[in-house]
Amino acid sequence: MSAQIEIDPKLVENYILKLASHGEYGETGVWRTAYSPEWVGATDLYASWCFDAGLETTRDAVGNVWGKLHGTHADAGSIVSGSHIDSQKPGGRYDGALGAVAALIATKALKEQFGKPKKTIEAVAFCEEESSRFPSANFWGSRAITGRIKPEDPENTIGFDGETAADAMRQIGLDPARIPEAMRRDIDAFIELHIEQGPILEEADIPVAVVNAVTGIRHYSVELRGTQNHAGAFPMDIRRDPMAGFMEIGSRAIDTAHRWGRPAVTTVGRVIAEPNATAVIPSTVRFSLDVRHPDPAKCKRLYETHESMMREVAARRNLDLDWTIQIDHKPCTSEPAIVSMLQKCAAEQRIPILTMASGAGHDTQQMASIAKVAMIFVRSKEGRSHTPEEFSSIPDIVAGIRLLAAGLHKLAY
Repeated sequence: MSAQIEIDPKLVENYILKLASHGEYGETGVWRTAYSPEWVGATDLYASWCFDAGLETTRDAVGNVWGKLHGTHADAGSIVSGSHIDSQKPGGRYDGALGAVAALIATKALKEQFGKPKKTIEAVAFCEEESSRFPSANFWGSRAITGRIKPEDPENTIGFDGETAADAMRQIGLDPARIPEAMRRDIDAFIELHIEQGPILEEADIPVAVVNAVTGIRHYSVELRGTQNHAGAFPMDIRRDPMAGFMEIGSRAIDTAHRWGRPAVTTVGRVIAEPNATAVIPSTVRFSLDVRHPDPAKCKRLYETHESMMREVAARRNLDLDWTIQIDHKPCTSEPAIVSMLQKCAAEQRIPILTMASGAGHDTQQMASIAKVAMIFVRSKEGRSHTPEEFSSIPDIVAGIRLLAAGLHKLAY
């Protein structure tokens, strides 16, 4: 297709600002957790936009909102685009919400410019991705679609304020027992547009990226146990000091990722020492380790490297070592044919692009279990996200939506 896709910048800005008014926080922030009144208002607005665009508008059993443009080939799998509509506490206007808006605007533009597609196109606003209200509920909307919510999960998913996901659903008229009805097996391809949330595009001075992989993520909760003693009277050579073990492990893990180079990353974000006193060798140090790599083989090797090192340090320092894995998302490789197609679309639409991996997790990783997937990134100012200060310019966003629409056109028309 050589025709240039037209996207109205004023419509884009209007949708972003109106959606951000539901849960607005300060001047540019958004506080919109799953199933909250702010979330209900945002989903109602999104559904009304889908309806106004002439799309068949529905909500599934977990509250995902769908806008469907029916194709002439009713038996062909749907081509779907979208992202999540919940936010961090507080987050910004663009994380997740931009992808939901982009999917709707792209579908609306294709309908207006090219008429009825061969394959059905659907825009979706996922109900929950951030786990900002329920810490273990991340990817709730896309997990429901892919059949990955267990029957007991709604009652066992506890919010930061003590409520269950089941109670929160019931309060807005959703029945947790009907969650299996959200499952889909008729989606052929899924493309998610998202802000980059990092500095790579800005460093390269390029507005848009085609994403060829989404990183694997493993969160370790590690505990080192030693012997609590006096900081002055106990000699260094016979101490069982878990703080010394932690400092070595943290430093070596971070240095390992640094030596491996991009896109390997490792982060220590949380440390708790007991008794946490100035003149005391601690008895216990607990800490988190966030480890990521988008290449499946290298990701596995990075995990194994860190684990082997932790065991070696603990043994040498005579410390007890335990860890639990709290999050374990496998790397997700984009469908090569869709990546190649999007690269060609970018050339046809005269949109400068980079091809890169995502360092953050996304709903795309869940959708990959039932569909061919890829992502599109839009440049983030200063690489910032999960903050009210996150920002992407309208020209960059329009370029991203034009690329998304061109890709949906290739797949559906």
